[in-house]
Amino acid sequence: MRTSISCFSFEIATELFAEIDPPGPLIRMRPTAKDLAEAAGVSLATVDRVLNDRPNVSQKAARKVNEAIERIGFIRNPAAVNLARSRIYRFLFVLPQTGDQYLQELLSQVDAAREVMRADLTDIDVIQVPSSDPHGLARRLSQLTTDEIDGVAIMAPESPQVRDAMARLIERNIKVVQFLSGQERLPAADFVGINNFAAGATAGKIIGRFLGHRVGKIMVVAETMMAQDSIERRLGFDSIINGQFSHLVSLPSLETYGDERRARMVVRRLLENHPDVSAVYVMSSEARAPLAAVEEVRDARALTIVVHERTPFSEDALKDDRIDAIIAQDPSHAVRSAIRIMRARLELREPIASQEKIRIEVLLKENL
Repeated sequence: MRTSISCFSFEIATELFAEIDPPGPLIRMRPTAKDLAEAAGVSLATVDRVLNDRPNVSQKAARKVNEAIERIGFIRNPAAVNLARSRIYRFLFVLPQTGDQYLQELLSQVDAAREVMRADLTDIDVIQVPSSDPHGLARRLSQLTTDEIDGVAIMAPESPQVRDAMARLIERNIKVVQFLSGQERLPAADFVGINNFAAGATAGKIIGRFLGHRVGKIMVVAETMMAQDSIERRLGFDSIINGQFSHLVSLPSLETYGDERRARMVVRRLLENHPDVSAVYVMSSEARAPLAAVEEVRDARALTIVVHERTPFSEDALKDDRIDAIIAQDPSHAVRSAIRIMRARLELREPIASQEKIRIEVLLKENL
């Protein structure tokens, strides 16, 4: 029975048109659906049914097509298939419920990406969850199914519960990106963010060089040491201070848990007990509360202070010399990268590593 081309998938139609008008006589095109049909000795309609798991195909015909796929090296084009089916990609960003200016910047970038990606058949949503409740986050992740979501980018502190929930998402074929911070690396999950060990080492080098031969102690502040990024930054920082600046002493990490009242209390207590503190390293993405707490006790301009992430507050503090350097990563690049990676995984493509690498930026007053 003769079948019109209108019932074929978009993939087969576009490959036929590519053969009619090839890009150039010297370019060897990959095997097309027509090549596959000829190699298998079946019709294009049969090839279409086998490639798209449609009914009314005999086992013998299906075997012929699959054997020909291996023989001629035919590669499906998932992007074309998805376009033909008008498939909408559904991605979810899971971000902390509490935060300051950097969190607002991330939310703004997700919103911007949502508007841009609508035209590319991609829906992007975001939910915010309490960072202090790993059980609640794990329950929320366990409710996600492939009926409602294709990929999820998760920014959450390290915990066994969340790590296990992410592993189960992967088992359900939901693509997972560990976004900026989070768990120990899961083999089947991608990571978007800077090399945090290198970022911490960079902070150590800056503080060591800025202090010169001056003897003193360094106060290190984190929102929580449960976050993988804080752990790695601390390891990188200590590797430089201990290895290259032995006259400096890094004090145990203070944890603020994102609470301004607690930040004031723990920072004041440490500075009063250690008047010889000469530098401050803020490892978390929000520097406003820790620096405000420092300024209640000491003159920030008399200290060497390095913080993470570019925000309106950290920019202003850099301009008026209350901090000395910002170690930053581009939030818009991070959001776009997470989306591109999830889409590539769904289309069975390997992400472009050089495109998705988030680079460490060092900002000084002079180059701001």
